[in-house]
Amino acid sequence: MSNIPRGQALARYVATGRGRLYPEAVLHEARRALVDTLGLMLVAAHDEPVEPVRRTVERWQAHGDARIVLGGTTTPALAALINATAVHAMDFDDVHYLGAGHLSGPCWSSALAMGRAYGALEQDILSAFLTGFEVMARLGGGGVPGVGRSLQRRGFHPTSVVGRMGAAATASVIHALDEERALHALSHAGTTAGGLLASFGTHGKPFHSGKAAMDGILAADIAADGYIGAKVMFEEHGGWLDAFIQDHQVEIPPVDDFESNHEILRNGYKILASCRGTHAATQAAQELAGQIAGRTIRHVKVFVHPGALVTAGKRAPETCLDAKFSVSFCVAMGLLGYRLAFSDFTSALMRRGDLAELEQRVELVVVQGQSPASSQVEVGLDDGSLLSGRTEIMAGHPDNPVGDKVLADKFLGLAAPVIGDAAANELLQAAWNFGTPGTLALVDRLIAGNSRDIARFYSLTRAASE
Repeated sequence: MSNIPRGQALARYVATGRGRLYPEAVLHEARRALVDTLGLMLVAAHDEPVEPVRRTVERWQAHGDARIVLGGTTTPALAALINATAVHAMDFDDVHYLGAGHLSGPCWSSALAMGRAYGALEQDILSAFLTGFEVMARLGGGGVPGVGRSLQRRGFHPTSVVGRMGAAATASVIHALDEERALHALSHAGTTAGGLLASFGTHGKPFHSGKAAMDGILAADIAADGYIGAKVMFEEHGGWLDAFIQDHQVEIPPVDDFESNHEILRNGYKILASCRGTHAATQAAQELAGQIAGRTIRHVKVFVHPGALVTAGKRAPETCLDAKFSVSFCVAMGLLGYRLAFSDFTSALMRRGDLAELEQRVELVVVQGQSPASSQVEVGLDDGSLLSGRTEIMAGHPDNPVGDKVLADKFLGLAAPVIGDAAANELLQAAWNFGTPGTLALVDRLIAGNSRDIARFYSLTRAASE
């Protein structure tokens, strides 16, 4: 255990980001995160939670060299605001299973925006992302007794809170800040941290990711220009965590293990376009759908980890966004045969009376000590039959990971309808090879898109959702 202050340990890691060498497995995982992020960024670029943010930024007319997805350029902070909001808009992005939230939205959006604007090398952009990811993961990690889960139980969204520090670390690497200024950047990010679970089910949740990216870049920018921050921001007493968790009932993860432990190797990816808290139960329900096959369901009992109801305990949701944060609704969808693809969450879905009626028959039973990755669903039928399905470890969890092909298929399913098959495959290969000279320019060109084809895609998508 190091005796140096926590803030100094974080800043030292950030300040040595340029030129850091990583194991190939770590670099590959960073590229997997990029594949996932780019697909979501493209498909949601003009989604409902993103459009007002895009229009606001366009109205500000801020000039810069950072790419807006499916658009022009602006300042890095504003491009990252739009792009990270898009990544999180469908709640389909990657997730840190020890509690730090959705890391790639703030960190990859910041890395790409800053990298293009400052002409950074691809290897430095990769290192910037990984630095931000590792900082964010430690500040919000620790599992159930750790920081992120403790924040959630108190009504805060870890993606928004520690995402600012992740983005600040990312941007600081591109700026090549020294240790002192890196600490100032992280401190500025810490003092702006916030974001409430009350926003879940609204446009406010994806905005958490976008605002974290924007504020993190701003924090690094002003630190680069000499703005001074509090040196105690990350210490165990007197810092940001004291303000958020005032009873100190939290286990704080170490920040001196960067070289021996790479958190990104335990990153998780979603195969369902809903809150992670719904996944274990929904996957158990999907196993039973074929056995139900039109039979009448009398009652459903779902056994869940307590945390599932913190983030996904909504009942009788009224909108598609609300439905993503309802274990009972997602279980009902699973029992009726839905894949919970992003395209399933439409206005037509919410008009299904049988689905709403089934959701009301779902009883949620909290099981203390149960793994957040597991769940059991019991279905009682009118003929007296009792069906039981169980998820031991949900798909997408790092202990039950999705392979490269699954991620690639997910990416193509998201990106190809927007930019076309050829461009989507070219972008996919650029992401898998990111770090090679020229790959940033290729990614930038392809996410700019073709305005005519893109307008047609979004017009058809909106018509299909009515």
